[in-house]
Amino acid sequence: MPEATAKDRDLSQAPSDHPALPKAKIGVLLANLGTPDNYDYWSMRRYLGEFLSDRRVIDYPAWKWQPILQLFILTKRPFTSGAAYKSIWNEEAGESPLMTITKDQTAKMKAALSARYGDQVVVDFAMRYGNPSTKSKVREMVQQGCEKILFFPLYPHYAGATSATANDAFFAALAEEKWQPSARTVPAYFDEPAYIDALAKSVEDAYAKMDTKPDVLVTSYHGMPTRYLTDGDPYHCQCQKTSRLLKERLGWADTDIVVTFQSRFGPEEWLQPYTVEEVARLAEAGKKRIAVIAPAFSADCIETLEEINEEICESFEHAGGESFTYIPCLNDDDAHIEALSGIVQQNLAGWID
Repeated sequence: MPEATAKDRDLSQAPSDHPALPKAKIGVLLANLGTPDNYDYWSMRRYLGEFLSDRRVIDYPAWKWQPILQLFILTKRPFTSGAAYKSIWNEEAGESPLMTITKDQTAKMKAALSARYGDQVVVDFAMRYGNPSTKSKVREMVQQGCEKILFFPLYPHYAGATSATANDAFFAALAEEKWQPSARTVPAYFDEPAYIDALAKSVEDAYAKMDTKPDVLVTSYHGMPTRYLTDGDPYHCQCQKTSRLLKERLGWADTDIVVTFQSRFGPEEWLQPYTVEEVARLAEAGKKRIAVIAPAFSADCIETLEEINEEICESFEHAGGESFTYIPCLNDDDAHIEALSGIVQQNLAGWID
């Protein structure tokens, strides 16, 4: 059985009345964006208020942004967002699909890492916004004896508004610990061969079920203001590389894949082309059968289940499109879990054999 270093917990020379300490362990903390606790007005307002107050997400000065947010956006948006969440809510479990899927991913990751490392690795998940909070899960891991924590934001592509703000919350949680564990963060994995293979397999499996192959595959990534790109955020370039690697892995021509960006918010120019407009353009240009995949999301959520399956699909059909297929996120697919587990093992090197 591999062993983690645990020198600091050697109590052989300690006095007899020294308080007991748990066995030294290593924590693997998965992190996703987050979800409201429910789709009612106040649950949505709390969630949106936390999310949209993050300076990594909206970087306007607080004196300028907060009055707009509190007086206008958070007065109306909880109703529309709540209705969107209600349309996809997992009523049986009383939670959003993102929460359900993240739990399923965590359970499979626990099984995979337990098979390799036994009980020396603790696996759990946290949300950047909402519950369970990153702070609460770091606290739990410390209490369980985790002297080292590997923090894994489940975003294949780095962006300040996703990976960086998740790391911010992790570092802030560490700052409150008396006995601070050693820490590592997992970098973006947008070009990891196992991740690309898992994406390609999901496309191949979806296409194998169709009588007629779609005219084009749209890879729809979450958007961001173009200004963030010019300020140095690498997200756009990483998205382009993922689509290129996916195309090469599938053995397709350049014209078989189109890169687009969705979820535009606010008056600024965002990364283009916008998915909702591009699918309409494709339909008008004679591409009557399309498939859409969202490689930047590790789990299906409001942006895929509601925005892609409803708003973007409607845009395509209204423009004359005839067949629209959404290919689900990798979620807890075995190939995805194998890819994520492999990334964890790479990043645990030197901590545990």
